[in-house]
Amino acid sequence: MTVTVRPMRARDAERVLAIYQLGLDGGDASFETVAPSWAEFDATRLPAHRFVAVDDTDAVLGWIAVTPTSRRPVYAGVVEHSVYVDPAARGRGVARALLDALIADTEAAGIWTVQSGVFPENTASLGLHDRLGFRVVGVRERVGRRDGRWRDVVLLERRSPVVT
Repeated sequence: MTVTVRPMRARDAERVLAIYQLGLDGGDASFETVAPSWAEFDATRLPAHRFVAVDDTDAVLGWIAVTPTSRRPVYAGVVEHSVYVDPAARGRGVARALLDALIADTEAAGIWTVQSGVFPENTASLGLHDRLGFRVVGVRERVGRRDGRWRDVVLLERRSPVVT
């Protein structure tokens, strides 16, 4: 299977949200339990940095998008990303392809920091981020509850070596 990354389009909405919900249903992706509507998704993610990974038939296998970390202009070069892969497509390099595309795209746009929060139990995601130059900034202990239990969140960031 060939994995290709392309910009996310509005016609991808149904599949993007279905993959999002599958990730939420797994319990180790987010404190959220229900994927937003497309209108909410679209309103909260920066339009310039949204990608989907597709197979040879253009079926969406995963997605990545960013949100601004602050509305203050001084933080315009800092974004938080989310990446979700269909469980049936995991282990095929989908998340890696999406993160590679996002890093190249954000650096070209002058973004100097990409950050994320990952549950410590999501070891595959933590390992991938480490391999791509993300570092652990810290752990927010018992920052929120999911399914009745307190969860920690590992804060990760990647500072661009290109954008100065």
